[in-house]
Amino acid sequence: MRLTPLSVACLALVAFACAKPGDKVADSSAGTVTRTDSTTATAAPAKTLALSDVAGSWQIVSRPADGKDTAATMVTLNAKADTSGWTMVAGKNKPVPLHVKVSGDSLVESSEPYPSIRRKGATVHTVGTFRLRDGKLVGTTVAHYNVKTADSVLVLHTEGTKAP
Repeated sequence: MRLTPLSVACLALVAFACAKPGDKVADSSAGTVTRTDSTTATAAPAKTLALSDVAGSWQIVSRPADGKDTAATMVTLNAKADTSGWTMVAGKNKPVPLHVKVSGDSLVESSEPYPSIRRKGATVHTVGTFRLRDGKLVGTTVAHYNVKTADSVLVLHTEGTKAP
């Protein structure tokens, strides 16, 4: 998977934006963290996500993070217990190969280019970062459209529910 500087910046921005005000912490040399609400707690290590935790079929719903467009994009994510064979199916498109990796408690996926179901005639590739919360995959997807206009990137809030 190749990360461009724009992709890295987008992912960093998403991670910062997703943090709750009470979650923002400053490290101290004593091994504790000070929360912005002035409480002190011992830093608990985040549980590393295992791909086996998310293996299976997921119904994913993504909506634009801002703007007037609130239409949902629905895809089926087919997850495996390892990094090979992951795909997503968007609309009537063929399965799209995904490249995945785990970073701590987060799952990062990047798609191969595919025909957009949101923008007719355009090709898109996506980069998503997700966490497993209460049995759902929750995160942000950044869609990169192959167009010659200024609106070539769309940020979407994404939530997935595992199929039975």
